[in-house]
Amino acid sequence: MTDPNRFSFLFRFLTKAGEAGALFNQTFKNIFTKSWEKKNFLQQLEEIGVKSLPIVTITAAFGGLVFGLQIYIAFTRYVGHGSEAYSGPIISLGLSKELIPVFVGLMLAGRVGSSMAAEIGTMKITEQIDALFSLGADPNRFLVVPRTLACIVILPMLTLYGDFIGILSGFFYNIVLMGVNRHVYITNTLTYFEMWDVVSGLIKAVFFGVIIAIVGCWQGLSTEAGAEGVGKATTRAAVISSVLILIFNFFLSEFLPGSFTG
Repeated sequence: MTDPNRFSFLFRFLTKAGEAGALFNQTFKNIFTKSWEKKNFLQQLEEIGVKSLPIVTITAAFGGLVFGLQIYIAFTRYVGHGSEAYSGPIISLGLSKELIPVFVGLMLAGRVGSSMAAEIGTMKITEQIDALFSLGADPNRFLVVPRTLACIVILPMLTLYGDFIGILSGFFYNIVLMGVNRHVYITNTLTYFEMWDVVSGLIKAVFFGVIIAIVGCWQGLSTEAGAEGVGKATTRAAVISSVLILIFNFFLSEFLPGSFTG
C-alpha cells in the first residue's frame, strides 16, 4: 500500500519551497522595478556587516590556524620534513575558495538569518505587517529588499576580510610557530595562488547572502502562534539556511571553473 504520509510530506515540502521561491521572485523584481527603503538598507548594512566583524574575525582566525595545522601535519607525515614550506598555496586556496565563505555563511546564518526571522516574525504576530498593508506600503519592498541587498553587499566583503585573516593565521602558524622556511612559503604562495581562488569564494558569498536573507525573511513572514512561533521560525531560519549553504557550496564548487583559464 502507498504510505499517505509520504505524499503529505512531499506536498508540504513543495508548498514551502514554492513560498520561498515566490518570495525570491518578488524580491528581485522589486529590486529592479520599484524604489526601496534606502534608510533601512543602511541600517541593515551596519547590523549585518559591522556587528558581525568580531565573530567573523574569531572564526576566520581559528579556521586559518587549524587548517594550517592540519596541512602542516599532512605534509610532514606523508611528504617529509621540509616539504611543509610548499603548503602555502594549498592553505590559501582552501581557505579562500571553500572554508572561509562557508564559515562566514554559517556564522551569519546563525546570527543574521535567525535575527531577521525573529524581527519580522515579531512584526507579523503583533500585526505591524498588516498595518503596512493598510497604509498601502509593500512589506516586501520595506522589509525584504533592504535585507537582501545588504546581505548581497556585505557577505562578499566579510568573506574577503575573512580570507585575509585566515590566510594570515595560516602563515602565522607555519612561519612563526613551526619555523617553516619563510622565503619558500611566501614565494610558492605568490606563484601558485590565483586571484580566481578569491573571486570564486566571493561569488559563493553572494549566493550565500541571498540564501540567508530570503530564508530569514520567509520564515519571519510565515510566523504563526505567538512567541512560540517566533522561536520556531528563528530556529528553522538558522537550520534551513545552514543546510542550503552546504548544499549550494558543493554545486557551486562543482560548476565554477577550477581556475580563471579553465
